[in-house]
Amino acid sequence: MEFSENKPIYIQIVDFFCGQILEKKWTPDDRIPSVRDIAVKMEVNPNTAMRAFHYLQEKEILFNQRGVGYFVEENAYQKVLELRRGEFIRDKLPVFFKEMKQLGFTCSDLERLYRKG
Repeated sequence: MEFSENKPIYIQIVDFFCGQILEKKWTPDDRIPSVRDIAVKMEVNPNTAMRAFHYLQEKEILFNQRGVGYFVEENAYQKVLELRRGEFIRDKLPVFFKEMKQLGFTCSDLERLYRKG
């Protein structure tokens, strides 16, 4: 995985996990790869991977069965959707609207351009 310097690595791992859930590659009660497996696959320190797991557990997206592993929570899809929508509204939408205004686009302009192709 290629990591960006603009965001902490553990958050980029969280983003990867969330993508897996939104794309329905990981569904409720699926066992996900272990902390060690993720650390090796992504070439990161296991503590960094563990931080991502803890973050998702705090958000009730993953749960841990002691001695067995981590699993996807029943309502993980909805929680990830809410989390991602909040981030979009807080972080990306203001920048988008500012640039849209600077370039003189209206919402109908963008809709027309989007539909066009």
